[in-house]
Amino acid sequence: MAHPRRRSARACLVGVVHLVGAGPGAPDLLTVRAAQLLARADIVFHDALIHPDTLALAASAVKVAVGKRCGRHSTAQRFINKRLLDAAAKYDVVVRLKGGDPMLFGRAQEEIDALEAANVRCEIVPGVTAAVAAAATLGTSLTQRGRVRTFALATPRVGDGERANDWINGFRQAQAGAIYMGRKDAANIAASLIGAGMAATTPVAIVVDASLPGVEAHYTTLAQLPAFADCEMSGAALLLVGPQFHRRKSGASANIAEVRAAVRRA
Repeated sequence: MAHPRRRSARACLVGVVHLVGAGPGAPDLLTVRAAQLLARADIVFHDALIHPDTLALAASAVKVAVGKRCGRHSTAQRFINKRLLDAAAKYDVVVRLKGGDPMLFGRAQEEIDALEAANVRCEIVPGVTAAVAAAATLGTSLTQRGRVRTFALATPRVGDGERANDWINGFRQAQAGAIYMGRKDAANIAASLIGAGMAATTPVAIVVDASLPGVEAHYTTLAQLPAFADCEMSGAALLLVGPQFHRRKSGASANIAEVRAAVRRA
């Protein structure tokens, strides 16, 4: 393996850090720009659950896991910020690889603010977010003409020491929405949304490992959602709530592996 290129001792100590979206999981959903940056990277600080084939694109890079997992030991944000600053002084190409899109529930602003405060330039590379990948899996549009014109993206998750956020009101005002990092809190989510006036019969789709070959889709309603809180689902789950997320008779949620195999044979 080639050694990462360290910054010359005579070079400016202020480098560029790239915040890169890894997408929902499938390596072939990376943007071209993201793949190119990974190929050039000297060091990659990556989230948990990044696909091994995605990390493999950074063949010459030092790889540092800094992911946050619910209920498990995770890297403190201030420590991640410091590591990024230190790396910018040593390496030419620094990549902070985040699941999904870096600007959505990825704590990107905390890293951007830390980099800007140290006069380190930051570049953002967007990625496919889980809600879009989940909609593609279901074959169901997030917005629909004449029926669903507003769509909310929300999470009930708060960090240690943070006050509970009032996500319910904003979510309730939309006609449909996606709830990130919420499956374990399904009972409270259902009770809160029903209490805010949403019908108990509102359809809910739970998509696990969107975009990956083992993707799962489960259909239920708000009233029945709490039953899924303790189900054995090993991957990342997303809740889609709205009138369009009922089970479709067409069976649009075909297994992704089968679809890709058919494309390769064509």
